[in-house]
Amino acid sequence: MQLFANIVVLTALYALISCGYVLIYRVSRILNLAHGELMMVGAYLLVATAGITPDNPVVAVALAAGLSIIVGLMVYLFLMRRMTGQSVLAAVLTTIALGILIRGVVVLIFSAQSLHPAHELGIQNPSLAIGGARISLMSATLVAVTGIVYAALFLFLARSRWGMRMRAAGQNPLLAAQRGVNLHVVYALTWAISTFTGSLAGIIVAIDTGLDSTMVLIGLKAFPGALVGGLDSLAGALIGSAIVAASEILMIRHVNPLLADVIPFFILLLMLMVRPWGLFGTREELDRV
Repeated sequence: MQLFANIVVLTALYALISCGYVLIYRVSRILNLAHGELMMVGAYLLVATAGITPDNPVVAVALAAGLSIIVGLMVYLFLMRRMTGQSVLAAVLTTIALGILIRGVVVLIFSAQSLHPAHELGIQNPSLAIGGARISLMSATLVAVTGIVYAALFLFLARSRWGMRMRAAGQNPLLAAQRGVNLHVVYALTWAISTFTGSLAGIIVAIDTGLDSTMVLIGLKAFPGALVGGLDSLAGALIGSAIVAASEILMIRHVNPLLADVIPFFILLLMLMVRPWGLFGTREELDRV
């Protein structure tokens, strides 16, 4: 039972991060390789807001999550908007450069030492007994938040006006623009949502285990889950994350814990060789990359 609980928690973490990769790619056909760094920014924003409101953790978390939306908007308005109409390679290289820049700025401001915002905010993280397994309160919160985020995203994309505009922009941006859809607003909204969901993951991980600049690796390990499921499928991101998480936990349990960081990318390579568009992705869409 403990093994299953560990897989569920890791799946929730990877899925919460992976939905950001999927949203950006699905709407704008850009592979955001700075998503792990943007997730880390959300965690460090919590450190900053914890210094402002140390006696009110709810406000600190809400401020950090709200600021992450502004960060996503700024990334699009001041950087990625200039990539509109440019080659896919140029946009991908821009996200790589952005990620390197973010890592440098974070180390410059906060140093490379480990930080524990939960201590400063006075947040308790007790262990919970659930069905014979034990997980931390923050791990349970992570699973709940992931479920809420995915349910909200499915409803938003299927039922809301802006969600349908995002889908239209992803399927045929030229036709969407001709029908009156403001593509820049749609893309900016997508970057804001993507950064917000990634930051939620970073904030919860920071509260649960602390943070340092190596948090980027978590975001990078979530990417295989997005690709295994299909970069244009939210449901695929869930299933792909479960496959990667289960493989990683089983590797830790039965083979060698030192290989835990390797197995997600081994699965990624296998998927690229066998089915590069993912389990639920669209072949025609990925062939354009």
